[in-house]
This record gives sequence, structure tokens and C-alpha cells, in this order.
Amino acid sequence: MQHTRRRTIFRRRLSATTDYRRRLRLLKSGMPRAVVRISNTRTTAQITTYRADGDIVVATVTGNDLSSRYGWPADFSKKSVPASYLVGFALGKAALAAGHDEAVLDIGLAASTPGNRVYAALRGMVDAGLEVPHGEDVLPDDERINGAHIDESMADKVEACRTTIEEAY
Repeated sequence: MQHTRRRTIFRRRLSATTDYRRRLRLLKSGMPRAVVRISNTRTTAQITTYRADGDIVVATVTGNDLSSRYGWPADFSKKSVPASYLVGFALGKAALAAGHDEAVLDIGLAASTPGNRVYAALRGMVDAGLEVPHGEDVLPDDERINGAHIDESMADKVEACRTTIEEAY
């Protein structure tokens, strides 16, 4: 009988979906995770807590929620920097309402480029009052958050949506 010396590779590692070393480091912190994912159509942000039988999602907000609940124009992008900021802001308010005041950022396999959409969502969470460890140099500046790089009138829409989110919580 022959035995192989090959080590079994986890399915989600083999499909490049999960970095288990990074996940283990995040779970060892003991804090809830602020999970931010950018898809082809929208930004999704969740607060999750660990349990041995599976992660529990405490709060979730997507880019689609911006237009259906908070007045973001339906024809605007749901994954742009301003939209990602508003998703993070809404998630921060929802997490505070659910009794979670701190989290650690989980960006998954996304590129860690300063000022990108993941960090725009992080800035929204921080502006909402959620305690998330971060460096100030990775956050996008006010012009990008307000959408000055997209359209001059975007700042008014961002502020109106932000006000609606604050009133909801």
C-alpha cells in the first residue's frame, strides 16, 4: 500500500477565496470583524462574529440598500468611493445600534491600496463612531469622499444620503 506525502489543501484556499493565515489572525483578536467586499456591481459591508459552527452576521449593508432605503439615486454607482463611504457609514450606525462599538477590518483578498473603496468604507465606519484600528494615511481625502472626482453636484447627494442614514438610526 502506497501512502502519499501530499498535504490536503483546503477547498477555499485552493480556489483563492480565503487566506486562512490572515483569517486566523483576525479571529485571534476576539473582536467582531468589519467585512468589506467590492463586487462588480456594489459594495457590501458586514459586521460578523465568530462561532465554531459558523460566523454570525450581526449587521449588513449593501450598495443596493443606499437607493432603496437611504435615497441614493438609483442610476448612480453602488460601488464608487462615495457609495462605499455611505455603505460604511450606514454599517457603522447599524453596528452601534446592535450594541457593537468596535471591530477589526477584514478586507479579504482585496488589494490594500491607500484611498481605495475598501478604505472609503472604513472611513464611513469611523465617521459613524465605530472603533476600528487603522492608520490615518490609508483613508481617502474629503474630495474623493464627496465625489468631486466624479461630478461637482455629487457632494450634495452624499450629504443628503448621510443625513437620511443618521435619521434612520
